[in-house]
Amino acid sequence: MGNYIADFYCKEAGLIIELDGGQHYDEAGMKSDQERTAVLEFYGLTVIRFTNLDIHKNFSGVCQTIHQYVSEHKGCSW
Repeated sequence: MGNYIADFYCKEAGLIIELDGGQHYDEAGMKSDQERTAVLEFYGLTVIRFTNLDIHKNFSGVCQTIHQYVSEHKGCSW
């Protein structure tokens, strides 16, 4: 989308999943992420971010969060 490549994208749900490592938590990384999210939202997409730690420590919770969003907001089912 635009000049960005998403980590994961579901066209049917209008959803982008971003997995953020440590570089996303310094001032420059956070500013870049805000700009990126604003551009993607301009296209009518929703961006959900998870840290790499979320993935490693609570993968089932991450999956549940994604499933819940899709079920509640987009009427899709997987």
